[in-house]
Amino acid sequence: MNHLTAIRTVGVPVTDQDRAVAFYTETLGFELLMDAPLPQFGGRWIVVTPPGAAAGIALTPARDDSPAGIDTGIRLSSPDAEAAHEHFLAAGVETDELLKWPDVPPMFSLRDQDGNRLYVSQE
Repeated sequence: MNHLTAIRTVGVPVTDQDRAVAFYTETLGFELLMDAPLPQFGGRWIVVTPPGAAAGIALTPARDDSPAGIDTGIRLSSPDAEAAHEHFLAAGVETDELLKWPDVPPMFSLRDQDGNRLYVSQE
């Protein structure tokens, strides 16, 4: 029997949860799935996700043992990486160069307001 069946959320530490929610929902276009008080955790339990995605990102309060500004390793998909790249640059998001190689989907990385790195590649 397989006791693990899915990846539900991946935590990303942030210094200001309200600012992070605004960035992920308004700038990246994610949906807010949950925003519940969790005082024993030092903030709220917040989950955002791209529309229709199975897994979400939990925007967790940064702590000494889990600081903000990390390379999350999270890979996001886009139907058009070049258009997404141009959109995020125009929106003022800290965005790296669009990488294009033969037989490899176009890709780039960006950082949220705390410097957490996310990756975007074409579907």
